[in-house]
Amino acid sequence: MRDIADWSGRHVIDLGCGTGFHLPRFATTAASVTGVEPHPDLVAIARRRTRALSHVTVLAGTAQAVPLPDASVDVVHARWAYFFGPGCEPGLAELDRVVRRGGTAFVIDNDASRSTFGGWFRRGYPTVDPDTVERFWSRRGWTRTPVDMRWSFASRADLEAVVRIEFTRELSDEILAGHTGTEVDYAVNLWSKGF
Repeated sequence: MRDIADWSGRHVIDLGCGTGFHLPRFATTAASVTGVEPHPDLVAIARRRTRALSHVTVLAGTAQAVPLPDASVDVVHARWAYFFGPGCEPGLAELDRVVRRGGTAFVIDNDASRSTFGGWFRRGYPTVDPDTVERFWSRRGWTRTPVDMRWSFASRADLEAVVRIEFTRELSDEILAGHTGTEVDYAVNLWSKGF
């Protein structure tokens, strides 16, 4: 992401920040960081995580109704949260509203077209067509940067627990029966757009 747009000295918003895992990292160089999260329990955890960081704020809100003024954000980060392609147009309209000229938005999501996890994802979510998702973003002026990564777990039990979070019980059983070890290759798309 930094190769595309540095957030040093800028106002960053993490949409769908969850427990606030990424907020401290942005806060190391950003002028200010705002986490926005719709789930009250996660908002509370994110606030506890960042309570010692005076330039970090966590707000309850959604991607469709960002609780910030117009043209007030320099960098948007949304990782596996809301922006999954077709259907996220209300959130994209909010990005148009809150990101100031010269700003950048990043959306990170699964790349179901490749990798072992991508194959699992296609089986678990057959209605999500990778080509349709890519056309959706490309037609709206977003740039795709493919990223190859890997899940690496300390134990097989950890891998199994995560797979069971991601997929139905039946599919998880099939996946785990056909996969050995504690690592999984994983591909994601980093979508970016300048404003």
